[in-house]
Amino acid sequence: MSKVLVVDDRDSETELLKAYLEDSVDEVRALTDSRQIEEVFAEFEPDVVILDLHMPDPDGFEVLRRLRGARSSLGFLPVLVLTNDESHVARNSALILGADEFLTKPVDREELVLRVRNLLRTRELFVEAREGRND
Repeated sequence: MSKVLVVDDRDSETELLKAYLEDSVDEVRALTDSRQIEEVFAEFEPDVVILDLHMPDPDGFEVLRRLRGARSSLGFLPVLVLTNDESHVARNSALILGADEFLTKPVDREELVLRVRNLLRTRELFVEAREGRND
């Protein structure tokens, strides 16, 4: 079962991303209040996180910092940053903090679906390897 958590402070963005992904993943949950990230992350246990950078406190950079420990304990758990910020500083900072992908808005629907699919497949392979399965 593939689960994606979308974290963006704008409802319109979360609804758009949910619509884009509804036919590609089993479950998409949206979070518009980034202060709830640790609680929702632990309860939902996503396979991929799609994260905006510029939100009210905590912003996406801080969310990446806060999730670092949880992501490490789970092994490979990918984060795709999706933001309006096209600067090299934003991209490089997000990647340094552990983001696996970086896309800018407005996002191409097909590209988003393909990148999420690839991240989900990589996550699945990691989980299988960790469990010692070779299907």
